[in-house]
Amino acid sequence: MTNNRQSIKKATISDVAKLAKTGKTSVSRYLNGEFGILSATLKERIEQAIKELNYRPNQMARSLKKGQTKLIALILADITNPYSVEVMKGLEAACQDNGYTLLVCNINKEKAKEKYFLQLLMDYNVDGVIIHALRTQDSILRDLPFPVVLVDRRMSDLGYDIVGLDNIQATTLASNYLIDSGFEAIIFITESLTGVGTRQERVNTFKKIVKQQKGIVGEVVEIEDMNQQTELLDQHIVSFCQKCRGMRKAIVTVNGSVTLHVSLALKRLNIIWGKDIGLLSFDDPVWASVAGVGITTLRQPTYKIGYSSFEMLHRRMQGDHSEAKEYLYPGELIIRDSTN
Repeated sequence: MTNNRQSIKKATISDVAKLAKTGKTSVSRYLNGEFGILSATLKERIEQAIKELNYRPNQMARSLKKGQTKLIALILADITNPYSVEVMKGLEAACQDNGYTLLVCNINKEKAKEKYFLQLLMDYNVDGVIIHALRTQDSILRDLPFPVVLVDRRMSDLGYDIVGLDNIQATTLASNYLIDSGFEAIIFITESLTGVGTRQERVNTFKKIVKQQKGIVGEVVEIEDMNQQTELLDQHIVSFCQKCRGMRKAIVTVNGSVTLHVSLALKRLNIIWGKDIGLLSFDDPVWASVAGVGITTLRQPTYKIGYSSFEMLHRRMQGDHSEAKEYLYPGELIIRDSTN
């Protein structure tokens, strides 16, 4: 038996022209809104033919003819990261407001996927790309045929605009708050620093501030894979607590994803944040206000960052060839009982 869906032939512009008793050029003018050179009778016939045939123009073909596809791509390192999701919301809203469609490519922290998606997007002829991913494909990034904006990733040597958090301001705000609150020992826990300039900025700023303070113990722990190295994370936390016994201690996490892993580690170790140890997180996941006694966070204007990334990209797509710029937004400290 023939599938009914497969047996239904999709109407073409030639079918519309034939039913409306006119040429394809007139139908094309109608579809492009060039009504001034069409008679009222002809417009009515074309409109009726489109309705009868349920004709839908090939938007991709029309866009390519105009030299643009109205497609924007977002490449993410990890779509499960709450920060990435919030940035994506702002970007998607900007695309909708400006008549663009957003394609989302999740590389899931796999280097091969990053290369694959970059090559695929060139084949799709997208109008521009926003990248919030790993820095593993510089050779390809240098030769992309479309504008690029980087979110929360510093690759200034590639000549692309950057939008994200002012990491120096944010880390200074968070570190000074903990020190002023009487914490004497602070451990900064981060994922891999390799190729991620924003994490390096946070860590370096933290080290600099701690070094300037007498009597403050500061430690940085870098763990490559939080999912696979839970035992190592536990060991670092236990070691820190033992070395700093008797001191007021706090943990700073580099992002929301690490915050979740640290929260689970503290539960495994029966350490209560807000009582046994302080906890401060970069990013402000929705659960931070309800987990335990709440978690103090450094909130980033993620929606605004996402929306602004499109605006920056759109200017480039419109022909702005000025020097690359950095748009950095300040963070906001949200104080909860984890640091009281």
